[in-house]
Amino acid sequence: MNKRMIMLMAAALTLLSTSGQVSFTGVGGHSVYEVTPEANTDLNKIFVVYNTDGVGMTFNSSTGERATWESFYYNNGNLVMEPVTDIRWNGMGTTLNRVIPNIGYKIQEGNNHPYYYWVVNYADYTMELNDMFLNEDSSCDLLSFIIDGHADPITYYTVDGFPRVLDRELKLTYNTLELDTTGLEPKWVEVQVTDTFPSLAQGVSIAPPLCKTNTFVLTGDRFLEYWNEADSCRTDLEDPNLVGLSAKMSAVVQDPRDDPFEREGNSTELSGSAPRHIVFTGYPSDGVVYRAWEMATDPEFQNIILQYNQDQVDYTFDEWGTYYMRYVVNNAAGTCPAYGEDIVTGDDYYTISISESQLECPNIFSPGSTPLVNDVWKVSYKSLVEFHCWIFNRWGNLVYEYTDPAGGWDGTYRGQLVDTGVYYYVVTAVGSDGVKYKRRGDINILKYKKGAQGTTDGGTGGMGN
Repeated sequence: MNKRMIMLMAAALTLLSTSGQVSFTGVGGHSVYEVTPEANTDLNKIFVVYNTDGVGMTFNSSTGERATWESFYYNNGNLVMEPVTDIRWNGMGTTLNRVIPNIGYKIQEGNNHPYYYWVVNYADYTMELNDMFLNEDSSCDLLSFIIDGHADPITYYTVDGFPRVLDRELKLTYNTLELDTTGLEPKWVEVQVTDTFPSLAQGVSIAPPLCKTNTFVLTGDRFLEYWNEADSCRTDLEDPNLVGLSAKMSAVVQDPRDDPFEREGNSTELSGSAPRHIVFTGYPSDGVVYRAWEMATDPEFQNIILQYNQDQVDYTFDEWGTYYMRYVVNNAAGTCPAYGEDIVTGDDYYTISISESQLECPNIFSPGSTPLVNDVWKVSYKSLVEFHCWIFNRWGNLVYEYTDPAGGWDGTYRGQLVDTGVYYYVVTAVGSDGVKYKRRGDINILKYKKGAQGTTDGGTGGMGN
């Protein structure tokens, strides 16, 4: 390809910007930026032209028919539609030689569904960034900047007449902390983040970064970036006493009970039968000086009954009732309290409901049965904080006893299955609600297949006859 041909092609590219049905001429070296708006606007495209002076717009025919054009805009809430007559037809498309910017165009071929476009003249919304300064009125929750410059909202209208703002996507870049949960233990790591802003009309405000961050850089907008003319400004804070506070938390049940009442679905992950052993862990960000776990009897934490000034609390709930736990952090001055959020759910406190006690004792089982169904004598219980069970044969001799309600008797004595017949139990227990139990009854051992043997955890064999 010769040099003259390359120059002609380059010149053509500077004159034409195409987009399917629509193309533009006279745009120079700045291609038209195309935006596909949300479907509820009923607009097919928004075209952002660097400068519409001398720019033409062509609708390329898909049917071979000459299209009709109308412009539309809204004045004091009223739709204004005007026919566009200054168009020409070249057999392939219709062309408007001089685009009128910042309005919409309705273009229709015959009876086909019309196309709706909005054309923005960026020259009317030029952005400029000179400098940025920290707003001294910044608070614990909000870090604000004063911008020397302008980037006004770019307004367009939907087909139904609702004003919208075209997002400039101004970018503020800085460092903060994020919780990394991919390892064995969650940990805070420093990362670079970018917040975006549709314009400078509402200023630039962010949540304070969670680590000491000296540099904040504002760049944009996305249209100037597209045209390789992006502007930027920055501020360097020599003594940034502006570290935000954040905390995450987790709660893990240790040795959860496995009993029929629990399996009925009456408990949540943390709630259930006493004693409920739970480990609460808080993960504070770098700026945290004060931290505490608070336990209350109400979700508003008006009645705080316990407080632990530490990151981890290992606690056993053994009294009936509903409890609430939260993790609170603050700075050294105590002026910026923040509350932990659960790593998974984002909740800012935990609810632990300890159920009322229950106790039921069966009177029949078949030790050594095959398959192993009803082969261990076990009580059904809930929220028992004290428990003791003795099992006797018909002569009153102790054959088994245990003190863990999760345990049971497998029908053996000294490693051998006992004979079928009637045995007797005595159970004493205390519930999380203070209820005291004393149960007596008989155990009927049914016929079983001999040869099985073994013991269960939590008990010791006794002298038999």
